[in-house]
Amino acid sequence: MAALADVLVVMAKYPALGEVKTRLAERVGADAARALFAAFLADISARFARSPRRLVWAVTPAGADLTAFIGAGQTQIPQAGDGLAERMQRCFARLLRDGTERVVMIGADAPHIGDAAIDAAFAALDDHDAVFVPTRDGGYCLVGMRAPHDIFSGVAMGTSAVFEQTCARLDALGLRWRALETSFDVDEVGDVATLADLIDRDTVSLPRTRAVLLSWKTTGLLTG
Repeated sequence: MAALADVLVVMAKYPALGEVKTRLAERVGADAARALFAAFLADISARFARSPRRLVWAVTPAGADLTAFIGAGQTQIPQAGDGLAERMQRCFARLLRDGTERVVMIGADAPHIGDAAIDAAFAALDDHDAVFVPTRDGGYCLVGMRAPHDIFSGVAMGTSAVFEQTCARLDALGLRWRALETSFDVDEVGDVATLADLIDRDTVSLPRTRAVLLSWKTTGLLTG
């Protein structure tokens, strides 16, 4: 069993209508995009709530409460900072104290990240300073560290250069890092189709997401 000093943190935005998955919403509508993201939250909660690792939800905006989506009794902390880079840095700084040894962070828009990848990420931190799951769009959907190194400053977050620039910063800081197998975030309709295929092949169990995607197929929002 993993030590309780291990923390899995999920970066999550409150699913207000029109505020989540905005690129996807341009194709499928704000209601459908919100329903899908809410299903992600519920499925992630169900997957990891009983994990031997401590599960923490880092929530934005400040004061938002995800209880209606993830259930009661889960640890929620606010994301603090002006931009994503600062919010991620402050989250690591907050969690990597008081006995916490290793922190792995995932985004709520990658509910399919498998247990094997998360286990591998924590294991990599035994002898690396940082670990990543890169995404095919040039970013990453998982990052882990064992100390709160500032690997985010100067990185153009939200661009196709995120992972490349982050690697350059890691190298400049003299840090050892490891990249695991590339995956994806769910940002576009094509990503949803890839996720639906993983679910259909039982690669990952996301029952609430499956139900939403079935309704999309029924209404023609998702083909195939």
